[in-house]
Amino acid sequence: MRTGRSRDGGIAFAIVIVLVALNLRAFLTSSSPLLEPIRLATGIGFHAVALLTVLPMFAMGATSLFGAAVGQRIGARGGVALGLAAIALACASRYVAGGAAALLWSAALAGAGVGLVQALMPGVVKQAYPTRIGVMTGLYSAAIMGGGGLGAMASPWVAHAFGGAQPDWHAGLSIWALLAVFALLYWLNMRRMEFTADAPRQSLSWLRCFASRRAWLLAACFGLINGGYTSLVAWLPHFYAQQGWTAQQGGSVLALMTAAQVVSALAMPAIARSRGRDLRPWLVLTLVAQLAGFCALTFDAPVPAVAIAVVLGFGLGGAFSLCMVLALDHLPDPAQAGALAGFMQGVGFMIAALAPFVTGWVREHTGGFTLAWAYLAAVVVALLPLVLCFDPRRYAAATAGLFDSRAPQTDAPSLSALEGAATRKV
Repeated sequence: MRTGRSRDGGIAFAIVIVLVALNLRAFLTSSSPLLEPIRLATGIGFHAVALLTVLPMFAMGATSLFGAAVGQRIGARGGVALGLAAIALACASRYVAGGAAALLWSAALAGAGVGLVQALMPGVVKQAYPTRIGVMTGLYSAAIMGGGGLGAMASPWVAHAFGGAQPDWHAGLSIWALLAVFALLYWLNMRRMEFTADAPRQSLSWLRCFASRRAWLLAACFGLINGGYTSLVAWLPHFYAQQGWTAQQGGSVLALMTAAQVVSALAMPAIARSRGRDLRPWLVLTLVAQLAGFCALTFDAPVPAVAIAVVLGFGLGGAFSLCMVLALDHLPDPAQAGALAGFMQGVGFMIAALAPFVTGWVREHTGGFTLAWAYLAAVVVALLPLVLCFDPRRYAAATAGLFDSRAPQTDAPSLSALEGAATRKV
C-alpha cells in the first residue's frame, strides 16, 4: 500500500472534481434572477415558481438515495457520466421550453442528474484523497457553490446579450448545457489519462441507514441547513426586485453570497481539520453567521445588502462543507462513508426542498418576506443544540452495526493509485 502524499490524487483529478462540481448548482440558481421575464412569458405563479427549486431538490434527494446502488452496478465513472448527461439534456431542453410544464420537467431531470453525481462523488473523493479529505471536500463543496454563483451572475448577462431590451431567458437558462457537456467529455477522457473513476464496488446495505439515529440526525441537520440556501436561491433576487432592483443587480447579490460560500466552503474544513477532528465549534460559528444574516433581513436592519450576502454566504458555505466532512469522518471505509453521505444528502435534500415552498407560501399570503426570514432564523436556532451532538469520540459507537462489519474493506487499485501515474504524465 502506498503511504503519505503519494496516496493522494494530484492536480489532474482535482481539476476533474472541480469541473463536475461546477455543474451541480448552476441550473438551479440561473432561474431566480430571470424570474420576472419567465413569469411574464409563461404566466407561472408563485407556487409553481417555488417548484423550480422544490422539484430538483426532491429529485436530488430521491436519486441520491439510489445513487450508491447505481454505482455498484455501473461504477462511479458510469454513474457520474450518466448524471452529467442528464444535466446537459435538461439544460439544453430549456432553450425550446414554451411553458411551465417544460421548465418543471427540466428542473426535475437536472435534479435527478445532480443527485446521482452527489451520491457518488463524496466516496470517490475520500478514496482519491484519504489524507486530505478536509481540503478536498472543501474544494469540491466550493466548486459546487461556485457553480451556483456562475448561474446567478452569468444567466442574466447571457439573457440580455441574446435578447437585448427583452431578455432571452431561454438562452440564459440553457447556456449551462455547454458546461455540462464539457465536464462530461473531460470526465470520460479520464480513461486516456490511465486511471479509473470507480469507487470500490462493495455490497452495502444502505437501507440500514433508515434504522440509524445518527444517519437521521446527519440528514436532518444537512437538510435544515440547506433549506436556508434553497430559500435564498429561490427568493433573494426577487426580494430585492420588490425594492426596485434589476434582475442583474439581484443576481449579483446572489452571486456575491455564493462567492462568500465558495471561500467559506474551501477554508472552513481545512481550518477546522488543522485544529483537530472536532467540527462542532466551527459548525456553531457558521450557524451564528446564518442567524445574524437572517435576523438582519427579518428586522430590515440598516446593513448593506452586500454585507448581509457575505455573512449569509460564509455561514451557508462553511456549514455545507463541514457537514460533508462530518459524514465522511464517521466511517473509515470510503464505500461505507460514501453510502452514509449519500443517505444524508438524499433525505437532507428532500427536507431542504420544503423550505422554498414554505417561504414562497408565506410570501404569497403576506405580500412580503419578513415572516419567511424569521422562520429561517428560527430553524437556525433549533440547529444549534443539534450540532453539539457530533462528538468525534462517539462516531464509532454512533455508527456501530450500521454496515456489515464482515464486508470486505476494499483496497483495490484505486483512484489515487492510478491517478498518480496520470499525474506524472501530465
